[in-house]
Amino acid sequence: MLSAAIDLLGRRPQANMEEIAAAAGVARQTVYAHYTSREKLLAAILDQITAETIAVFDRLDLDGLPAPAALGGWVEASWRILERYPILLTEAVALPPGDEVDRHLPISGRLVELLERGRAAGQFDSTPPVTWQIAAIVALGHAAGQEVSAGRMAPAAAGEAFRSGVLRLCLPSTPAA
Repeated sequence: MLSAAIDLLGRRPQANMEEIAAAAGVARQTVYAHYTSREKLLAAILDQITAETIAVFDRLDLDGLPAPAALGGWVEASWRILERYPILLTEAVALPPGDEVDRHLPISGRLVELLERGRAAGQFDSTPPVTWQIAAIVALGHAAGQEVSAGRMAPAAAGEAFRSGVLRLCLPSTPAA
């Protein structure tokens, strides 16, 4: 059921529970037996994707890399997750139920650590707040995903634009000549 819901909501974020049940090949009552509301279903979807994302990040060996290379690896892994789960770029999960900060902390916390490590080493720009950099990185990911969804960019090109944009955002600026 979750896989069918993830797929359908990634294509049609406003799909209702009856449509989700049909996509899963079950009765609407079966969906409601497992998830008493659309909000509960969306929370379960986000929990599953978050767990998978954490597992992906756990397999990366970013601690041994210089911060810019580690950030590049983090962005590439994030893009693969966004490509696999277009639902993450839709309004279906834009305002998830519950505490959004807690829900994203396992993922954003790793990014905070990486940005702070790069700042301490002088490898990243320390002028803007880390919270601003994270918000900008998320916005760049959404922009890349929207360009793919609109058919204006191929996924590989959008992923590269995301990666290079994040690095430009975080690397210290060089003074103009």
